[in-house]
Amino acid sequence: MPDLSDDLQTEIARLCAQGDLHADCARFADALQAYWMAWDLLPEPKLDCDSATWILAAVGDANFLGGDYVAGRDNLSTVMHCPGAIGIPFLHLRLGQCQFELGERERAVDELLRAYLGGGASLFDDEDPKYLACLPAGVAARPKNWQFWK
Repeated sequence: MPDLSDDLQTEIARLCAQGDLHADCARFADALQAYWMAWDLLPEPKLDCDSATWILAAVGDANFLGGDYVAGRDNLSTVMHCPGAIGIPFLHLRLGQCQFELGERERAVDELLRAYLGGGASLFDDEDPKYLACLPAGVAARPKNWQFWK
């Protein structure tokens, strides 16, 4: 993995924080601009950088929240090639949601099930109930505090 200087890490963190502020105010175009500026600062190969995971996660989240499900699916699929991304429940949740909205039901169920098994029912608390309802029978009926690893 490429090492990032302290100055570079600080600038990437600043841009991502700026993007987060925009996203919190539902200004997704502005958020994406800040996130992509942070992305542009990463050295090649970008997908090998730890920071790439979190930048693309933020991009995919902003895509989903902004209703751009194609870009969300594409960016969240790409993030799965970054360090440590596979198995992060939130990433599987957002990827599954994008696939659901695009009518890719089989893939959506696979990703949403990964999210559920990794993060439990509470991960879905602030999400539209339709995502939890599409899981196989019996899975979504587990108690809200159920975790796969318990």
